[in-house]
Amino acid sequence: MKAACHHQEAGHDAGHDHDVDHHLGLGADLARMLTRTATRRQSLCWLLAGAGSAVLPLTGCGGSGSSSADDGFGFSSSTTTLGAASPTSGSAVCSVIPEETGGPYPGDGTNRNTNGVANALILSGIVRSDLRASVAGASGIAAGVPLTIRLKLENVAQGCAAAAGATVYLWHCTREGGYSMYSTGIVGENYLRGVQEADSEGYVTFTTIFPGCYDGRMPHVHFEVYPTLAKATSAANRIKTSQFTFPLAIANEAYTSSGYTSSVSNLARISFALDNVFSDGTALQMASVTGTASQGYSATLTVGVNI
Repeated sequence: MKAACHHQEAGHDAGHDHDVDHHLGLGADLARMLTRTATRRQSLCWLLAGAGSAVLPLTGCGGSGSSSADDGFGFSSSTTTLGAASPTSGSAVCSVIPEETGGPYPGDGTNRNTNGVANALILSGIVRSDLRASVAGASGIAAGVPLTIRLKLENVAQGCAAAAGATVYLWHCTREGGYSMYSTGIVGENYLRGVQEADSEGYVTFTTIFPGCYDGRMPHVHFEVYPTLAKATSAANRIKTSQFTFPLAIANEAYTSSGYTSSVSNLARISFALDNVFSDGTALQMASVTGTASQGYSATLTVGVNI
């Protein structure tokens, strides 16, 4: 603070010798200060400096910072955004996305459906970008508003560097709210599930449909992150399980489309505050979405993990 206050004085009275009469004591200093035209910030800096309060962290005396806002008294408060690591590359800051439940319909080999163990990870053709059609002999196609999902994987353990080669297994419900491999009538299907390896910049991109809203949950997408594509065949190798969601206005608009009738009433009965996953916040799990219901949407999200 002392250095900051000195900077303010030097800028206001360039060329003035502050030490000429400093030996006369605090009273003389105050008298001299009162003869000047000064901002409230400068006056407070001078008073604190004269009272020997240089140890106080009065950042408002500085005049620099990542952002500032007036506090109502003419002082600016500095705010700095902090991440989970000091970045050397990638985004400015990043944080590890929260761990969340995979829910009852993961299809990653950790539970069973009516046909036995449900494991999409080992299916032929499951490594893909377009999730709308089933693979491995199943022929169903999921209908709904087109949605492109683009996730940027960042390795927080390496200063937010792009997590090239990390792999995502992603799944979500149909526009009616059911899950392939589990729900009545679509147990034999495996659409809206897929695996993709991140490119050199850490990106994975999936083409799918906007998920419906079933009773008791906000619209959401599940995903697991694996360190490599080779390890994305067993859930034992996953390093992160999480979910993300969409802005409420986007969901409301999407659900005006054909086939989403039940989503309209289900969404009206739930909120982020009541959702058992997102009630503690969505800061790291809210996708940015552009587009329209008629043309389709594009959702993007940065996903921080430790690899």
